[in-house]
Amino acid sequence: MALSNNDIFKKLRVAHKLRDDEIVKICALVDFKVSKSELGAFFRKEGHPKYMECGDQILRNFLNGLIIHLRGPMPKKEK
Repeated sequence: MALSNNDIFKKLRVAHKLRDDEIVKICALVDFKVSKSELGAFFRKEGHPKYMECGDQILRNFLNGLIIHLRGPMPKKEK
């Protein structure tokens, strides 16, 4: 039984105790815009009429933003 992107997103949200507005800010760190209503659709149960499947791009951008949020931006390399 594999986890879907929605399941992974939900588990990360709970593990890091993130609210919707925090997730929006985290996605903004990588210049990715997502609305609170879109997030609500990702976190609904699969049979719900307003359920929306979380794509790879959304999860990837959230993960990249979460890295920046937790670790800070990467230091610039000197030549």
